[in-house]
Amino acid sequence: MATPQSDPSLSPLRTVAVVGLGTMGTGITEVLAKAGREVIGIDVSEAQAAGSLAALEASTARAVARGRLTEQERTNVLARVRAGTDLTAAADADLVIEVVPESYDIKHQVFRELDGIVRPETILATGTNALSVTRLAADSARPERVLGLHFFNPAPAMKLVEVVSSVLTAPSAVAAVTDLALELGKEPVAVGDRPGFVADGLLFGYLNQAAAMYEAKYASREDIDAAMRLGCGLPMGPLALLDLIGIDTARTVLEAMYAESRDRLHAPAPVLKQLSEAGLTGRKSGRGFYTYEAPGSPTVVRDALTPLDGAALTPGRTVRSVGVAGSGTMASGIAEVFAKAGYQVVLAARSEDKAQAAKARIGKSLDRSVGKGRMTAEAAAGTLDLITAAGSYEAFADVDLAVEAVAEDLEIKQQLFASLDKVCKPGAVLATTTSSLPVVACARATSRPQDVIGMHFFNPAPAMKLVEVVRTVLTAEDVHATVREVCANIRKHAVDCGDRAGFIVNALLFPYLNNAIKMVEEHYASLDDIDAAMKLGGGYPMGPFELLDVVGLDVSLAIEKVLHREFRDPGLAPAPLLEHLVAAGCLGRKTGRGFREYARR
Repeated sequence: MATPQSDPSLSPLRTVAVVGLGTMGTGITEVLAKAGREVIGIDVSEAQAAGSLAALEASTARAVARGRLTEQERTNVLARVRAGTDLTAAADADLVIEVVPESYDIKHQVFRELDGIVRPETILATGTNALSVTRLAADSARPERVLGLHFFNPAPAMKLVEVVSSVLTAPSAVAAVTDLALELGKEPVAVGDRPGFVADGLLFGYLNQAAAMYEAKYASREDIDAAMRLGCGLPMGPLALLDLIGIDTARTVLEAMYAESRDRLHAPAPVLKQLSEAGLTGRKSGRGFYTYEAPGSPTVVRDALTPLDGAALTPGRTVRSVGVAGSGTMASGIAEVFAKAGYQVVLAARSEDKAQAAKARIGKSLDRSVGKGRMTAEAAAGTLDLITAAGSYEAFADVDLAVEAVAEDLEIKQQLFASLDKVCKPGAVLATTTSSLPVVACARATSRPQDVIGMHFFNPAPAMKLVEVVRTVLTAEDVHATVREVCANIRKHAVDCGDRAGFIVNALLFPYLNNAIKMVEEHYASLDDIDAAMKLGGGYPMGPFELLDVVGLDVSLAIEKVLHREFRDPGLAPAPLLEHLVAAGCLGRKTGRGFREYARR
């Protein structure tokens, strides 16, 4: 079998120097060596260079233990790598990748020294995610050979590589580096030169908004992180991710983004400056938004802000029966959740037929659960028996908790709450499932606003674990306690938030989606590249345009408008492209066309 070095299909970039042997540089070195490249590692610190080699030895040993490498392959990988402190060792390199600290001064110094060392045809790549590639190239003696090559951490595991061109970059250099990325088993995305590029350009705006939300004491760090993990399927919450990235690094990226965009959404939240200047930079220092067992440790430990387990709450009201108002997917899903937890459920709609159709939908859902072995036929039948379909809200006379899940229209909801006020017994808790409307406006439609609260379930309700519990300034403490207890009983994770547009999830999610649309409007990147960047670089389960088409562009636009009206921030104004698509009736999967076209069913 041919060794990688002798493979004639390999790109001409056979020898690569990696300057800067921190975590990222060491990871890139491993990726290159495993793909058959000769790698010259260079760092100003002898200890760092030695530590990089030791880390590579340990990583490849783990790969052998897990059956991912043979001993001979490991020996070959290690033989391809040498490390030292002399930058002149890069003289033999076809490509140099610098991953030194995010400082123009440091990077300029490296590039100037390399200009006098490497061959004229050598490509110089910067690993920056925050600084201008154009500015770095312009200071080089070979600007046409300078580009950005942005790997994601950890480099051996993450598939995305952003290949960044400046206006000075030669197409041949871009092609050579793109071919190399493919041979490394990565998925290269071509982007232009602007701070953050695609993935970080979208990610850091979202992280900044989460930091600002925490700083405003709108929600706890634990609730913000849980909301985004459970509500959006993200691998980490935003504040935990800021701690992992490094709060100082995030601040640097955001400063660079704001300098270019002047968008307030990119202006670093003051808490990032406060933490950075106090040396509380996240995991690497042992403390950031959270406190860690030791510097570098991923283990979070209790601190003064950690909520107490089983903290004493005001006792809640007794809830044995639940009324669910509505006949759509959300209403039937919520009714199913309560019945599965053993509550007596009244499912009421505007007509007996609609209510019976909603109950039938629950029956089919339970049958699917039986078919998948998730519950027995007897349990499914017993669950369905707990649900009574009714064609009038008069049937809510004896319920302890009434949950509305009707159309997302304030006038409709207010009319319903006025009806519930008349029908429901004194002391019944009245909850709205709104995702974007003011809960207090529903409360004021009743004579008992203290009994009204938000319970924002996520779709599909039986599967999604999150419920945003939304208190108004009028909500009674025991009503809040009741809903928290009920959420625990139905095995949902409750997060607390106040009554403002978007609550936690939508307030963080939709500005990110809007910014993705703006990238396409500005012809900065394609739909496919942006979706790939966020899935491969950010670990998102869906790219922003896939998600927009699933949610519905009309729904997305409505939420964007609510956020813009509430916060009056120009950066939250809906992207014109979104408005144009909605006006044209291109609403996503449900109409067969949104940002993409779909086969008609």
